[in-house]
Amino acid sequence: MLLAAALVVGCLGGLVGLKLGQAIDDSKSDEKNADVPLQQNLLEPKQMNKISQTYGLIKENYLEDVDDEELIEGAIQGMLQTLEDPFSSYMDAETMEQFNEQIESSFEGIGAEVSMVNGVVTIVSPIKDSPAEEAGLRPNDQILSVDNESVAGLDLQEAVDKIRGKRGSEVDLEIKRPGVSEPFTVTLVREEIPVETVYADVHADGKRKTGILEITSFSEQTAEEFSKQLEKLEKKGIDGLIIDVRGNPGGVLETVEDVLKQFIPKDMPYIQIANKQGHKTPYYSDLQEKKDYPISVLIDEGSASASEILAVAMKEAGYDVVGRTSFGKGTVQQAIPIDEDGSSIKMTFYKWLSPKGNWINEKGVEPTIEVDQPEYYYTTPADIEEPLVYDDTGDRVKNIQVMLDGLGYDTERTDGYFNRATEEAVKAFQSEHDLEVTGEVDAKTAGLIESKVIEKVRNGDDDRQMEKALEALYH
Repeated sequence: MLLAAALVVGCLGGLVGLKLGQAIDDSKSDEKNADVPLQQNLLEPKQMNKISQTYGLIKENYLEDVDDEELIEGAIQGMLQTLEDPFSSYMDAETMEQFNEQIESSFEGIGAEVSMVNGVVTIVSPIKDSPAEEAGLRPNDQILSVDNESVAGLDLQEAVDKIRGKRGSEVDLEIKRPGVSEPFTVTLVREEIPVETVYADVHADGKRKTGILEITSFSEQTAEEFSKQLEKLEKKGIDGLIIDVRGNPGGVLETVEDVLKQFIPKDMPYIQIANKQGHKTPYYSDLQEKKDYPISVLIDEGSASASEILAVAMKEAGYDVVGRTSFGKGTVQQAIPIDEDGSSIKMTFYKWLSPKGNWINEKGVEPTIEVDQPEYYYTTPADIEEPLVYDDTGDRVKNIQVMLDGLGYDTERTDGYFNRATEEAVKAFQSEHDLEVTGEVDAKTAGLIESKVIEKVRNGDDDRQMEKALEALYH
């Protein structure tokens, strides 16, 4: 693969054990793929002299010794920061090596993709079966500190460097969740993140068989995996198909193109790419006609980038999109090597547009059928210092009430007041799970409540979005 002109459609400006969203296409000789020559001496001599003078002043006069390479990299990062674009970044040789490894193989980390949103490090999406997902982290969670060190004022790459680490090591993240008044801390153990990206299933209701293909990210092998699984489903005689890209943060552009070529006929583009001058280039498949069965796409706020390319193309081709409005990332980056040491600059060169020319950047893809999940799907990790008891109030109480309600224990209210019904619900939970029956929510009880909720969510129980997609598919 050619990294000299790597096109990037993922959300990350750094890695936290998922991946930079990559989009690489070295098979075409069009503007999407054109090499970008490195321009030399674009600055006037006077401007170059200012840079050189600053470097010289620091080297000769600063109180302490400064590494030459650090000064140069700092200057590069400073220029990129003035763009105020979270997706443009400098990647040193180590980061580029990780970038390439994560395109091709498994990797280690917490399994979450992050972006800089309004100056705050924000989770776009946790990956399926990752430490981040298991800990209950969600899209739009804001990371305030890492191991008790604030990330305020850091650029995205600097923050990510603090988060990632070796398999088996622990990291404490202080999280601020929208709608929750107090931050909470989550301890994660970094693991090897699975590379399987396509999961297939069949839903049979006695009348019809519906194929379900979940895509967790768009890696190099995803399109091939997807095609194989789709062929197997079609041989089983499915009557319809649901493509699930909820929580999918994006990935390789060429991969999502190869998926869309199986569904978007040649009479409409599956994507358009616009350059700085506003010139738009549409891209078409060779497909003669649509599949002969109905198809729906599932999205949520964690669907970003390449997932949005798929969702909006399918939507504009006439298919239903079910769930919640997606993340909203419509720009395309290109990775350009700038030195023989392997370092590169990843910078925004293009925007991608829907088949009809719509730009979803910072707006997201709106579903044709909007569906929220049950409230307990959106609860926060239980952060209990002092036990919660009868007559307590606050967000922690409300959070536990919503969890208990989701698990089938009647608290009569979920407004944050610890009433007698909540106390009885806690006792019932403790009794059924061999805990000391006190009616108080200590750290052990809260932790088990939380784990049961996460287990229920991951099992797909009460998945209203999937239920609605199945219901609407044949109507």
